[in-house]
Amino acid sequence: MNRALRYAGVAMATVALLAGGSAVAFAAQEVVHTPAPVVATAPATAALTAKASATTVNAWQQFRITGAAKGIKPGTKITVQQKQHTKWVSLPAQAPINTSGSYAVRVKLGIKGVNELRIAVGSTVSPIVKVTVR
Repeated sequence: MNRALRYAGVAMATVALLAGGSAVAFAAQEVVHTPAPVVATAPATAALTAKASATTVNAWQQFRITGAAKGIKPGTKITVQQKQHTKWVSLPAQAPINTSGSYAVRVKLGIKGVNELRIAVGSTVSPIVKVTVR
């Protein structure tokens, strides 16, 4: 209990005794200070962006995917994923998120046609980036 509440309690007990009341009856009505409820704030929502340096490339020609990560710890590795039929498959293309929250990863693709790519960190994924391979 803080000092102000103690002094207030002593003052009320003194007034009760002087007015002819019972100190025991008054002591049963002790003032209890309850702290304000703690409100938890939700962590920042993780988000990724992605942009390819080229929209059309030759088979096995290198290009870059760059973007930014929000709410993800620097040093965490991003992974490039490619949609193959109905499944997302992780490619062996990874890069760390730097201290400013951005990343850049080099990619080479061999599957001809329109390739759908995205960046993933755990369950957080970027919007789809389309790159056509000739």
